[in-house]
Amino acid sequence: MLVQYWNIIYRRKWAVLTIFVGALAIGLLTTLLTTPVYTATARIEISREQQNVTKVEGLESPQAGQDDEFYQTQYSLLSARSLAERVAKQLRLATNDGFFDAHGVDPDRGIFFDSDRRQTLSQAERAKREALAVDLLLDHVTISPITRSRLVDVRYTSASPGLSAEIANTWTQQFIEATIDRRFASTANARKFLEERLATLGGRLEASERAVVRYATEKGIVSLGRQQGPDGRIGAEQTLVAADLQTLNAELGKATAERIEAASRLGGAAGAADGGISNPALAGLRQKRAEAAAEYAKSLVQYEPEYPTAQALAEQIRTLDASIAREEARLPAGRARAYSDAARREATLRQEVEQLKVQLNQQQRDAIQYNIFQREADTNRELFDSLLQRYKEIGVAGVALSNISVVDTARIPDVPSSPKLMINLALALVGGLALAFVVVLALEQIDEGLKDPSSATTLLHVPFLGAVPQFEYESASEVLSDVKSEMVEAYLSVQSNLAFSTEHGFPRSLLVTSSRPAEGKTTSSLALASVLGRTGKKVLLIDADMRSPSVHHFFGHSNDRGLSNYLVGDEDWKGMVLPTKHSGLEIMTAGPTPPSAAELLSGERIVSFVKHLQEVYDHVIIDSAPVMGLADAPLLSRAVEGCVFVVEAGGVPVRGLRSVLARLHQVQARVYGVIVTKVSQRQVSYGYGYGYGYGNRDEEA
Repeated sequence: MLVQYWNIIYRRKWAVLTIFVGALAIGLLTTLLTTPVYTATARIEISREQQNVTKVEGLESPQAGQDDEFYQTQYSLLSARSLAERVAKQLRLATNDGFFDAHGVDPDRGIFFDSDRRQTLSQAERAKREALAVDLLLDHVTISPITRSRLVDVRYTSASPGLSAEIANTWTQQFIEATIDRRFASTANARKFLEERLATLGGRLEASERAVVRYATEKGIVSLGRQQGPDGRIGAEQTLVAADLQTLNAELGKATAERIEAASRLGGAAGAADGGISNPALAGLRQKRAEAAAEYAKSLVQYEPEYPTAQALAEQIRTLDASIAREEARLPAGRARAYSDAARREATLRQEVEQLKVQLNQQQRDAIQYNIFQREADTNRELFDSLLQRYKEIGVAGVALSNISVVDTARIPDVPSSPKLMINLALALVGGLALAFVVVLALEQIDEGLKDPSSATTLLHVPFLGAVPQFEYESASEVLSDVKSEMVEAYLSVQSNLAFSTEHGFPRSLLVTSSRPAEGKTTSSLALASVLGRTGKKVLLIDADMRSPSVHHFFGHSNDRGLSNYLVGDEDWKGMVLPTKHSGLEIMTAGPTPPSAAELLSGERIVSFVKHLQEVYDHVIIDSAPVMGLADAPLLSRAVEGCVFVVEAGGVPVRGLRSVLARLHQVQARVYGVIVTKVSQRQVSYGYGYGYGYGNRDEEA
């Protein structure tokens, strides 16, 4: 395979060399004529999470930047047209002629005005310049993410090193500002929406609260407090009537208890002791008498009863006893008054409680609608408070540090980034190689002849028998007479290959044909017959090309009688056989040209004739007419064991050769292989001529 490619390159060496030289010249001229350009690089870091100084959650989820799409979005935003417009506006590139000169562009092409007009551009002219500046920025900026990192390089290329650095730095700065602007723009839209909703909910809240107050006033509902459940909802409210009822009901319970107690005292047989317990005055008198009696008894231990001190204590006891007796006498009347007061107080309180019950029942019926108004007001208040809180949060959510920072600012480059001579020459060589490959491939496709003998098997799907070099000799017979010639060596190789084509060696009967005339089939027939004759075999060469006979010319015989005479009925075939100067070789000429050679060959006479000749000769070789456009060769293939197909190197296109072989296969002809003739000397030298030319070179040496 490599030898085949080398042969193709060698055959087209001048075309390949011309393309290579031209490509190098173009690369060199391009390098010398191209304006040097400078590339400035600024590096930024893009973090996934921004630093939030307010600790208030924004509109976007904190996990929104955790995906790969986040960085892909950032890279797209870095090369967005909107960012280029911001840079062009910031640097006022539309009016900067140096910017356009650095890119080799004339922004005013097709517009004619003087230098004074240039200072006052019209709106259409300015718009055209701005659009052109933006296009140039996008064409010359390069966004290069650094693999497996959060770093991104922003490169800008122009003919001016200072301008390249300035634009690269402005590009990164404007990208940071654009990111902040987008963040505030998103919160601004949210704030506007919340403001509208807050205004609507505020009106609804005010109306619902007014409805609650108005209804409570109409129904006399005075709320003292609310009860809030664990879920935050407002439960039942305690009204003034309910509070009064609760208080009076408690007092009623006390009054009832007091009445019952008074009734028990009034209706029971209580003695002095029992009365003393309930009467504080009587209890005090009894306490004093007990103390006086104790003093009196103590004094009797020291003094006589007549002692003044003892008498005074005795008198005090008598006085206290009299007071106790009077108090005990008043106890029944006090019990009756106490019972009467307790019963009257109980009745009054019970009446008040019943009245409050009636009022409370009415308020409870009114509370149904009141609670409806109250719940509506509470719902509106909750919505309003939540939206107000969210509005405050969004207001401060945008106060965050940028997640984009500049790592390295662009510096003014010292050396141009392009053109580079060695790289351009290398690219020119690669381009020349590719172009040479395409050209050689195209030339090979245009010239589809079989040039490489080794490709015969691959392209034609038949065995390759051998290659015959091209010679300048006038007569093939003279060449074949020299047993040391390269032609004889070539056909000896063919004869050796054919010797392995059948079980009995070289075929007894063989047809030699080609696709078109002048491909070397007659020479091949003569050469094979001559080589076989030298081996001691008896060989007959029949010229079956009755349309254009040529075998008799090689030996100087006439063509008066031959194969055509036998096919029309002449039985004296031995008289048609002519001798040659080659050992063991005899020939039969084609004979006079018949009106229709195909008709003569279509019968069975030729088949039986070849069988008969095989009994007389060791080998019968038939030189047939070409296959293309004629039926002679397919008809003759019935009479022989097989065929040899002769192909001229670089002659008939491969597709034509395939069609000819397909025609032979259609008639069940056995094709032993292909012989490639007229192979050029360089093909022989580089592919197949080593064995053929080695003997000659030794002789010359």
